[in-house]
Amino acid sequence: MCGSRADAYENFKLSLESNPESFNILLIDSESPISPDQNSWEHLRNRKEDQSWIRGDNLDYDDDQCHFMVQAMESWFVADIDALRNFYGEGFKEEKITRGMRNYQNIEQVSPKTLLVWLESATRHSKHGKYDKKTRRPLHHALEILKRLNADIVRQSSPYCDRLFTKIKDQIRMRGLLKTDQPAPTDEQVAAMLEERGAEKYL
Repeated sequence: MCGSRADAYENFKLSLESNPESFNILLIDSESPISPDQNSWEHLRNRKEDQSWIRGDNLDYDDDQCHFMVQAMESWFVADIDALRNFYGEGFKEEKITRGMRNYQNIEQVSPKTLLVWLESATRHSKHGKYDKKTRRPLHHALEILKRLNADIVRQSSPYCDRLFTKIKDQIRMRGLLKTDQPAPTDEQVAAMLEERGAEKYL
C-alpha cells in the first residue's frame, strides 16, 4: 500500500535473489478483469498499462508466485461489511455497497473505479470521513481495514483470495514447518504472517 506496482515487482525480484529458498510471491491488484484463459503472469504481460514496469521481462516465474487482490484490494474490503462497519462506525452507510453488489455475481467482477465510488459514498459521513487509499497520515484507512478483515469471509467471496491462502498453507506443509502433531495454520494466522512479512506493503 505504500509503494507502486513497480516497487512491488522490484522487491519480489530482490527477494528471489537474496532468499532463493523462500517461497516468494508478488501480491498486487490485477487492475482489470482476468481472462480465464490466462494465468497471473500472462495477465500482467498482456496489460498495456503494466509494460512500463515489466520492462521486457519474460515473467517466466511459477504461476503460484503471483497473486491478485482482484480487481483491487477494495474488493476484499467490500466482502467484509463488518470490518468496514467496525472501522468507520457511526455514519457508515453499508447500503451504498450492498445495493451496488446486487448487480454482480461476485466481488471479483467489480471494477476498481466502481469499488472506490461505493466506498467513498458509504463512508463520506462516517467518524473517519471518506475512504482514501492514498493517504499517508494516520489513520491510514486501507491498512486499518485490512487489519480488521475476517479472512474466512473474504475467502468465501473471492476465489483469488482463497487461492492465496490455500497456496501459503500448502507451502507451510510442504516445507515441513509444522510438527507432525501440529494443526494446520488458521486463516487468521496466515493473515498475520502476511502482515508480519510485509506482504501488505506493496498492494
